[in-house]
Amino acid sequence: MASTASNTSKLEKPVSLIWGCELNEQNKTFVFKVSDEDKTEHQLALRTVCLGDKAKDEFHIVEIVPQEVAGTVSQPVPIATLKPSILPMATMVGIELTPPITFQLKAGSGPVYISGQHIALEEDYSWAEEEDEEEEVEEEEEEDPESPPKAVKRPAASKKGSQAKKKMDKDEEEEGSEEDSPVKKGKGAGRGRKPAAKK
Repeated sequence: MASTASNTSKLEKPVSLIWGCELNEQNKTFVFKVSDEDKTEHQLALRTVCLGDKAKDEFHIVEIVPQEVAGTVSQPVPIATLKPSILPMATMVGIELTPPITFQLKAGSGPVYISGQHIALEEDYSWAEEEDEEEEVEEEEEEDPESPPKAVKRPAASKKGSQAKKKMDKDEEEEGSEEDSPVKKGKGAGRGRKPAAKK
C-alpha cells in the first residue's frame, strides 16, 4: 500500500525520443524492449509504416506479435498492409504500446520502415522543489520583525461613504432637534407659552 501512495504523490515527466526500425527479407522480426533494470515506465506510440524505395510491387503485411501471458496463445495483429503502387505508407493513430513489442513482416520482402515516438516517463521532483521555495519565502515574510505591519486596505469609496453617513446622521439629529424645539415648529403651542409667561 505504501508504494501505491508514493506512486500517486510523485509526478512523471515525459521524455520523448524518435524511434524507428526496418523489416526486410533478412530480418523479418524486430523486438522493441527496454532493460529489465530500468524501472522507468516506457511507451511506444506508432506514427508511420512505410515501404522503402526498393520494395517490390507486392503486398507487405506488418503485424504485432502479442506477448505470451501465462500459457495463453494470442494471434498476431496486422497493423498495415502496403503495396507500392496502391498504398506505400500508412499513418498510425492511437496505437500506443508498452514494451516488449515484437514487429513481424508476415508477407513481402521489404524494406518496410516503422517509425514512432518512444516515451519514457521519468519521475519529476521539480514540483517539490518549487513548493519548498514558496514555503521559505512565506516563512521569511512572517519572521521578519523589522517589516512594518501590513495595513488593511480599504477602498476610498467606503471612507467617503462612512463620512457621508456620519454627516447624514448629524443632519438628521439637527433636523430632529429643530422639529422638537418650540421656536421653529410654527404651531401655536410654542407661542402660547410666551404670552402666558408675560402675564
